[in-house]
Amino acid sequence: MYIKINGQEIETKFRYVYELCGNISAEKVIILNGYQTSGDYELSEGDELFIIQKGVIPGQEQLEGMMAARHTPRVHARVKAAGVAIAGLGGLGSNVAVMLARTGVGNLLLVDFDVVEPSNLNRQSYYISHLGLPKTIALEKQLKEINPFINIKIKNVRVTEENAEELFAGYDVICEAFDNPEAKAVLVNTVLERLHNIKVVAASGMAGYHSSNLIRTERKMKNLYVCGDFENEAGTGSGLMAPRVQICAAHQANMVLRLLLGIEEA
Repeated sequence: MYIKINGQEIETKFRYVYELCGNISAEKVIILNGYQTSGDYELSEGDELFIIQKGVIPGQEQLEGMMAARHTPRVHARVKAAGVAIAGLGGLGSNVAVMLARTGVGNLLLVDFDVVEPSNLNRQSYYISHLGLPKTIALEKQLKEINPFINIKIKNVRVTEENAEELFAGYDVICEAFDNPEAKAVLVNTVLERLHNIKVVAASGMAGYHSSNLIRTERKMKNLYVCGDFENEAGTGSGLMAPRVQICAAHQANMVLRLLLGIEEA
């Protein structure tokens, strides 16, 4: 029968993982059809098996193969080919970008005009060493540490009605992650009116420390999805805190992933 080992197709007469791999040491990880296992499973035609040495920096082909194995076969190829734009790199956008990089999205556009400052550190994916850097540059550095092989473009600009179409044309999904309601409206309205094939995943309501279970994802229009609790905006006595902000960011990232895989239900 034919199976794949570390991305290469081979023919084998062996029927079980241990027969094929020999002794499995604690320094190795075995992934069979996207599932990490230490068991001696029976192999079937078309199975995909990865044997990973712990602590070793892989090359591009190996890293992508390992990600593909972890994400289940055929899913990784679709996200690798996709393009996602993230507008706003604060609490939502920076965390969404990290999740999408870990997911293996192959082409990311990072858009923001601001720099990292101390009050960002309570919820945004930045560190002390990033203070004073443009958020686009600081975040690009992080994402390259996660996956050096994805294609990242950065734009240090403020999104306006005049430049939104040029900025985001050609991307599959735009993640709206602005704090300012007016900026949100400009981006969403411009994209929905002028870029009819692009889907927007926006956010509304994630402030404070209310129940996590209130945060949800809804499809508001054909190409518009909104994540949040739709009520609790930031204000006096209700600040933005890491747990709910990151929960909402995870909703956005997961909706982006679903859309890249052709799943349009929220």
